[in-house]
Amino acid sequence: MTDTAHERRALADRLAEAGVLTDPQWREAVEAVPRELFLKPGVFLPAEGGRWQPVTSVGTSPAEWAQIAYRDESLTTQLDGHLTADQAGGPVTGSPTSSSTTPVTVVDMLEKLEVEDGHQVLEIGTGTGYSSALLCFRLGEDNVTTVEVDPDVSARADAALETAGYSTWTVTGDGLLGHPRRAPYDRTIATCAVRRIPYTWIRQTKPGGIVLTTVGGSWHYGTGLAKVTIADDGTAEGGIIGRSSFMQARSQAEVPIGGDLSARTAYADSERETKVSPLLLEEWMPAFLAQLAAPGARFTRATSQEGDRLLHLFDPDRESFASFTENDGTWTVRQGGPAALWDTIEQTLRTWQDAGRPEISTVRLRVTRDVHTYWIDGNPALRWQHRLA
Repeated sequence: MTDTAHERRALADRLAEAGVLTDPQWREAVEAVPRELFLKPGVFLPAEGGRWQPVTSVGTSPAEWAQIAYRDESLTTQLDGHLTADQAGGPVTGSPTSSSTTPVTVVDMLEKLEVEDGHQVLEIGTGTGYSSALLCFRLGEDNVTTVEVDPDVSARADAALETAGYSTWTVTGDGLLGHPRRAPYDRTIATCAVRRIPYTWIRQTKPGGIVLTTVGGSWHYGTGLAKVTIADDGTAEGGIIGRSSFMQARSQAEVPIGGDLSARTAYADSERETKVSPLLLEEWMPAFLAQLAAPGARFTRATSQEGDRLLHLFDPDRESFASFTENDGTWTVRQGGPAALWDTIEQTLRTWQDAGRPEISTVRLRVTRDVHTYWIDGNPALRWQHRLA
């Protein structure tokens, strides 16, 4: 095996320069754990036409494989829930379903987890196992439990962890359930995105402990990193501490909106000029706010046969839609169904603008068994409650 000590030190240097690697113990972990072990049998790199080029560790020179492994980017390791790079003979299409998250995100989250020696940590979403190995190095393998819903992904992570010298508690099953066998934990961290923080995570974390996870809807952006501390009464409170983007937990993943979009939006109940541009939904904080205001909504972009840009909001559960068209810089919205999606979102965006466009880090969060409450201090109109089904 090629010695990548130089690449690991260089990675640590870059993470330190980026301001996410400040703890000497985490730096030691980054310099010790070979990321390349956790990318086997290979990765998919973006190729022309929206396809993916498979690159395997066996079919690549050690120098090139090391260069790929220590890129400052996420590396896709599985497509469509089953396809790995060694099974593809050339460029393929597909949707990423497992990846090795960019090191800057992994290490930033681990530092924000505020672990201490002796802490028991529950990790939801083993993935490739790289972050699991960093946790094992920092805390000891007996103090780390990691859960992965995909048995194939779990098996590859186990093999990589064993190669790296770790034999931790790896559990295959529903990542939302956690693993009560060793509860309660001092820290719970999720490397996937969830619409709501499952209360099982709160219940399995000690009072005074921390849960760290990405929250938001099914959009590929506009999600936030939630950090909450568990109270003695079983509630949790904290806030959104920054932007974050992860693949949706598989048990919460939603089927993309497809089919004939024109047919879906053919019958509108109302039509008017918008008061704010729907292009705001392509910005991170407005997208996050939209998902708080209308948690079932999904944002879709399309192009008409004439080449015009079309934007849509759909809420399948409430059978509602909002469809937008542009004419000389003016946007028109057509809405249909029992829920006026754009009316709700637009009011939230206007209130946010009037409040001075506060950042995502101003959003507070409280979690109970029955409800998630989000708010921005000093703005009573910027408050949302999401009741758990």
